[in-house]
Amino acid sequence: MTNLSLSARLTALANPKRFLDLSGMLLPWVGGVAALLLGTGLYMSLFTAPPDYQQGETVRIMFVHVPAAWMGMFVYGVIATASLMGLVFKHPLADLSAKAAAPLGAGFTALALFTGAMWGKPMWGTYWVWDARLTSELILLFIYLGYIALWDAIEDPQRAAKAAAVLALVGVVNLPIIHFSVDWWNTLHQPASLLREGGSGIHPAFLKPLLLMAVGYNVLFVWLWFLRIRTEIFRRRSRSLMLAKGAGL
Repeated sequence: MTNLSLSARLTALANPKRFLDLSGMLLPWVGGVAALLLGTGLYMSLFTAPPDYQQGETVRIMFVHVPAAWMGMFVYGVIATASLMGLVFKHPLADLSAKAAAPLGAGFTALALFTGAMWGKPMWGTYWVWDARLTSELILLFIYLGYIALWDAIEDPQRAAKAAAVLALVGVVNLPIIHFSVDWWNTLHQPASLLREGGSGIHPAFLKPLLLMAVGYNVLFVWLWFLRIRTEIFRRRSRSLMLAKGAGL
């Protein structure tokens, strides 16, 4: 398959009208699933999961913190992929998808940093240390904020999309640093305990609500992402109409 035919197929799948029709049908269902998963996960996190033998009740912060940290990295991966699609295949919704995802990823990253600080105070005796994992996570938040600011700083949407896409692809280098920081450097964070050789090291009483929250975060992201993409489509259409009206005058 040639690049031209692949690009044509992707363009057909990403027709804005088709996206609006499909997302309009899916949004109520996706929102309902997100509410169910997060509601169940929060209930199990607060009332079903027992206190940890070392962390006590503080362990409950994990159910919010860990999935938020995962989502911060996952959403950035989505932005980088969409940016690549926009640069290579001129995907009509790629730049809008990346732009729409950025504030959501920044929100998840900020939540991970905040809840990590709340956990760190009783566990480490301080809200913040210049730990490799914490520092690279903070850099991720700064990259998100820079990406959002770049979109706002350039008035022309096409130029803004290209500049932001380059920044997004350059920033990908931070993702493996975040992930492997606990292996590469001596940090306060523990090594991976969910995905590791020999199976998960998390007790099932903690693993079930943690996975529920993680899936719930993902579905919530999809719901909010669809809403934001729809908003961006309508905003761009409104801008085009205003420019056309101005040219007619």
